[in-house]
Amino acid sequence: MDATLAALTGPEGPLAVGRVSVDGQELPIITGVPQTLPPYFAHYCAEHADKIFLVAGEERLTFAQVHAAAQCVAQALVARYRIVPGKRVGIAMRNSPSWIVLYMGIVMAGGVATLLNGWWQAEELGAAMADVECSLVFADPARGRRMCAIGALSVPTVTIDDSLPLKQALAGLDPAAVELPVVSPTDPATILFTSGSTGQSKGAISDHRAVTQGVYNYLAQALMMLSIATQDGSPPDGQPATLLNVPLFHVTAEVPVFLQSFAMGRKLVLMPKWDAEEAMRLIAAEHVTYFVGVPLMSFEILTHPNRADYDLSSVTDFAAGGAPRPVEHVRRIADEMGGPKPLLGYGLTETNGIGCGNFRDNYLDKPNSTGRPSAPLVDLAILDDFGRPVAQGQRG
Repeated sequence: MDATLAALTGPEGPLAVGRVSVDGQELPIITGVPQTLPPYFAHYCAEHADKIFLVAGEERLTFAQVHAAAQCVAQALVARYRIVPGKRVGIAMRNSPSWIVLYMGIVMAGGVATLLNGWWQAEELGAAMADVECSLVFADPARGRRMCAIGALSVPTVTIDDSLPLKQALAGLDPAAVELPVVSPTDPATILFTSGSTGQSKGAISDHRAVTQGVYNYLAQALMMLSIATQDGSPPDGQPATLLNVPLFHVTAEVPVFLQSFAMGRKLVLMPKWDAEEAMRLIAAEHVTYFVGVPLMSFEILTHPNRADYDLSSVTDFAAGGAPRPVEHVRRIADEMGGPKPLLGYGLTETNGIGCGNFRDNYLDKPNSTGRPSAPLVDLAILDDFGRPVAQGQRG
């Protein structure tokens, strides 16, 4: 793996690593790639224009269609809602094509996509919107009704009926003849909410460079696994596809699933609500190649009484994050799922999800481990009380 990654990130590689100074510190950076989200979207939506990007029930949308819709949203935000760079625009919705296009349009307009937890009740939504000073919020009908219960709500709210096809759902966000701003790598792009160690949700701001670098760090890992599979004589066949079964307001769904899919030309099959049997039906129908969720999700599939009724052979990996998998689950996925390998990821909302990864055979060998640091941008050390590295096997 190390040799493959070195070739990908070396001076002549597609993800060459350089250095950047941030607050007086020299840090690694993946060069030669978009450092902000608008050109990232534009480049890959043009490259994969006619491929299916989103599947939501009967609706199927190409990369080009999704980008065109996001362009309209961005223009409407600037012309109608007077969104200027740095303004925070909330999204309080379940997973849907509308959520994805609104996110894209907000950052293309220079706004800060503020991902409100769709499970929150009125009081929590109100506190979060006030804390981060939202200028505008888009909500689906269910979240919109909760917002109506917020006392003295001063934030303008636009209700989007995401049960409708995308064009109808966003019918009020019409294109306008306005010039969109050019954002810089250090402009704020997103706010996600994390409870961290305090138990109280707080907004974590990421700039465009932080988000795009997180995406490309994930992509380096994906290209490494692709290269190894190709060298082993088993390259993947056809368009990759993943199930979007984790809420988009969570960093796992936002960065490694949703955003990384642009660069991969990957199809996203949306689930508005988790159901293990529906997940298996969609995996079989859409030839899903990659699955990620909290450990319980893959365990529910593994132990489902109707699992044999569905062809899950297209899946190469069952990944998990958010919590460790019990050792027994790791081995059972490898032994009983007919081919797919287990993966584990660990990261932080503040790092756009990147941190550590434990892959396939290494995960089977060390099922209690979080895995190795996610190269090329992450390094790790176990330190003593004085900040000095400790020897292998010692407790920090």
